Amino acid sequence: MPTSAAPSILLAPTPTTWVDAAVEHWRELLVDHANCEKKAASSAMALIFAYPEDRELTSALSRLAREELQHFEQVQAMMVTLDVPCMRQRPGRYASGLRAALRTAEPARKLDLMLTGALIEARSCERFALLAPRLQAPLGNFYARLQAAEARHFELYLQFAERAADGQNWKSRLHELAICEAELAGSEDADFRFHSGPPPQQQARAP
Repeated sequence: MPTSAAPSILLAPTPTTWVDAAVEHWRELLVDHANCEKKAASSAMALIFAYPEDRELTSALSRLAREELQHFEQVQAMMVTLDVPCMRQRPGRYASGLRAALRTAEPARKLDLMLTGALIEARSCERFALLAPRLQAPLGNFYARLQAAEARHFELYLQFAERAADGQNWKSRLHELAICEAELAGSEDADFRFHSGPPPQQQARAP
């Protein structure tokens, strides 16, 4: 099961149909996982450039970005071990859907960026925990190890969200964004991704 922290901000669990599809299509999942690690590092770097005056934030995110790139290298190594080729994928709707919910004016935007970062990491933590016992070694063991890292990242972003709130009701705003995240992670999705919703039922039943 996920750590006690991560599910606390997720308003809905990952559907079983997504987990079943992920176990069946683990190769496609691994390819997108590599992309996710790159995007996580890129997002941390973007925040460093956006808020250079916040030294505590930039120092923490510099370390996080390096860890995400290490995870990317580990995923690439796993792909070589399991003979999974690299391939291009079009972006999924999850990240773009969350971006569309962000406020554009500061300081509200900074708060929203921290909160969405926490939600994404929390969902990753939950899904690694769900997949780890259902995937064979070495992939299952690898995902079990990554779960702990995602929990740390979730807690980091939530900590900086609380700092960025500066009098704003961040818990209320978290709830609003968590509603959007739960819909994106739980509704049927034509493109199967690590953070997507489950595939359409007819596709899930296909051999």
